[in-house]
Amino acid sequence: MAREIAKAYEPQQIEPRWADFWVKEALFRANVNAPGPVFSIVIPPPNVTGSLHIGHMLEHTEIDILTRWYRMRGYNTLFLPGTDHAGISTQRVVVKHLKDQGIDYQKLGREEFEKQVSKWKAEAGGQITQQMRSIGESCDWSREKFTLSPEMSRVVREVFVRLYEERFIYRETRLVNWCPVCLTVLSDLEVVHEERQGNLWHIKYPVVGTKEFVVVATTRPETMLGDTAVAVNPQDERYTHLVGKNVLLPLMNREIPIVADEMVDREFGTGAVKITPAHDPNDFELGRRHKLAEIDVMTDDGHMSASAGQYAGLERLAARKKVVEDLKALGLLEKVTEHTHAIGICERSKTIVEPRISTQWFCKMKPLAELAIAAVERGEILIVPDNRREEYFNWMRNIRDWTISRQLWWGHRIPAWYCKENNHITVARETPAKCATCGSTKLEQDPDVLDTWFSSGLWPFSTLGWPEKTADFAKYYPTSLMITGYDILFFWVARMIMLGIHFTGQVPFRAVYLHSLVRTGSGEKMSKSKGTGLDPVALNEQYGTDAMRFCLASMAAPGTDIILSEDKLASARNFANKIWNAARFLFVNLDKFEEGGAKLEEVAAPEVRAGAPYAYQGSVPLADAWLFARLAATVDAMNDALTNYRFHEAAQGVYEFFWGDFCDWYIEWVKPDLQSTDRERASVAWKNIFASFDAALRLLHPFMPFLTEELWHQLPQRAGAKSIALDRFPEVHANWKNDTALQEFGMVQEVITAVRTMRAELKLDQKKRVAAELSSTNGAMRDLMVANKASIVRLGILSDLKLSSEHLQQTGGAVRSTSQFDVRIVYTETVDVAAEKARLQKESEGLQKAVASKEKQLGNETFRSRAPENIIKGLEATLAEQRIELRKLQDRLSQLEGAS
Repeated sequence: MAREIAKAYEPQQIEPRWADFWVKEALFRANVNAPGPVFSIVIPPPNVTGSLHIGHMLEHTEIDILTRWYRMRGYNTLFLPGTDHAGISTQRVVVKHLKDQGIDYQKLGREEFEKQVSKWKAEAGGQITQQMRSIGESCDWSREKFTLSPEMSRVVREVFVRLYEERFIYRETRLVNWCPVCLTVLSDLEVVHEERQGNLWHIKYPVVGTKEFVVVATTRPETMLGDTAVAVNPQDERYTHLVGKNVLLPLMNREIPIVADEMVDREFGTGAVKITPAHDPNDFELGRRHKLAEIDVMTDDGHMSASAGQYAGLERLAARKKVVEDLKALGLLEKVTEHTHAIGICERSKTIVEPRISTQWFCKMKPLAELAIAAVERGEILIVPDNRREEYFNWMRNIRDWTISRQLWWGHRIPAWYCKENNHITVARETPAKCATCGSTKLEQDPDVLDTWFSSGLWPFSTLGWPEKTADFAKYYPTSLMITGYDILFFWVARMIMLGIHFTGQVPFRAVYLHSLVRTGSGEKMSKSKGTGLDPVALNEQYGTDAMRFCLASMAAPGTDIILSEDKLASARNFANKIWNAARFLFVNLDKFEEGGAKLEEVAAPEVRAGAPYAYQGSVPLADAWLFARLAATVDAMNDALTNYRFHEAAQGVYEFFWGDFCDWYIEWVKPDLQSTDRERASVAWKNIFASFDAALRLLHPFMPFLTEELWHQLPQRAGAKSIALDRFPEVHANWKNDTALQEFGMVQEVITAVRTMRAELKLDQKKRVAAELSSTNGAMRDLMVANKASIVRLGILSDLKLSSEHLQQTGGAVRSTSQFDVRIVYTETVDVAAEKARLQKESEGLQKAVASKEKQLGNETFRSRAPENIIKGLEATLAEQRIELRKLQDRLSQLEGAS
């Protein structure tokens, strides 16, 4: 007997079972000794304390689709998973977690805090890994990596020390971006600039020894407490006589010089600017040129420091308010004007970043960037979509040195030690016993950690065993591809390219596919914090993971963002149901065929499927020949689409084949043959349908792995075959291609579609059979219709089909004409002519009024000059549609006139 398939498709019952099976059986473990070309890819490591978000779902789906596709095509595949320790993000999460328990993490001390984070990671860190397994990612879990594991730490130290020895890494005091909430320095990339409406305060600085004032304009009055000069342009005649004199810094009563510098814009404000080297990047550079003091008036958490005098302890914005009040009281605030300017915002905490002077570790980037630019220019790395290539070049050519140190406790500790006697620096791979410069044994390690992107920038080669010459590294590096979001092109992708080339002499991957972002219906980037994010885990439970995967892939066109909606998910779920119901139809109907003594293996065994398409009485039936020709075209199109990362085209191709060609046309066409009393004809039909069904499952597998795995196991398979994932992706056989079958069956489809369209327009009962007439002057066309008349009559729900070469009468019936044929259904047989005429007349009159109204509105020049452009275009489009519909109604009325 045939296999039992449940009536309803329930992904919640199927998916967990196969997800566990794939992991337990270790089906996707890579083998360096396996044959075949290599496809290797490392996953963009998600944050260890996070959970799967919609961006991960898209990214991981695309990676898995390609990996499964390459694996099924005989490639030696490695899909390497892992997670990122995510320094700032994870520390923030754990600090809040401890605070909620009434614990101040700073009082715990570094060692105890690290234990708390490790504990948190052990409890929460497995969540995202489990979610990755649940969505069917065909990873090699035996090679799973964590950016902060001991073996990864050794690689990070090696890279840091080498870069230091090569003088790429250096330590320097300069102005940096400081987040008073994250309590660490940030790189330029971690600062988002927003245009905000603020104020420009004009403050009078008394010139010492005179009755004059120099008025300066500032957007941050609180920083004046750290001023060490006032600067003017040397060409500004208004201030030439004051250069070299001093002003008295208001509120601090400190004399500071007036200096001349070309940097000063004579047109901004008053042409005189306050100089605060410790709190402004331009002031810092000017201060270095003029050897000015650098006074930091703020603390790490954004309060005023002891250097701020009487304002010490005030939060920076509270200090601003007090400074302005005091200046006003002293008569030194000349005026306040509105001013729009760019504010730096921490991308994580969303607080205003404070420019501050600080001693940090930096990495020189220009020499690294030059090699990375050249690699892309030479085509060693393909960037898709192409417009991102220019963005890459623009950023790399203007790259600045990277601030790599972070004032955190969670992360890769910087391998640098300072001797307490002389503060010499010793950078080493292992903890040194003594200072490399003076021999002191009193050493203290740098408290800072490295930017998370530093360790993840090594990911493609660190995960494969570098710097050791491992078999994995030799086989799988460079990796084939990197798939990630375009929003981290510079954070991560560019840094991987630079570091990969520098340390391995090779590019880290051959191509970069920068996927779309998933947005809300209004076009916003989905965000959990804003409440606009869709939870993929919940949606997977509701619609099925396969439906989610297919839905995302079907919209993943390169260079365009995805607007995800629940109706699109519902459509993908309907597709999964269609596939399930098609399988159920086959096995339920096979029971009747098996009653005649046949067995499933006789018509569906692997070796039988391999021989399709089968012939009946010397030739392959037209529908079967057509289906395998469509299968061949679909395989070729999907291979081309996936080679070029056009996931949406590949998804559309398999959708059209499975739903349209296989289900809606082929199954319906061969239904009578499957139950034919001619056992030979029935056997051929069953062999061809199972062969095409199996091929369709394998086509679909990369997109919908769970459903296809379940149904594949319902078919007879070779001994020892474990999974459809290890089966072959369909390969086009020479005898599948058949242009004649495509053309001939296409013509039959056109006739049936024309009949169905007329039936719909006539609003016929779906079961009512009516006679039709078909005319063609092409003899071959008539012969084709004669040969397939029974199927046309059955699928067109006709009582009869008369064929002729005579021109059909155009009145008294519904007529559809093409270049090859005319088809006609007589009205008297289908409709109450009088009632239909009355209905159409009423509908026509209503449309005429609507058309006249819009023509009048659009002909009114006053209306056209005042209405928004989108309103005008909308009305014009509606008018055009209504005119077309009116013509159709009038044509139908003319035809009915001839029938009365």
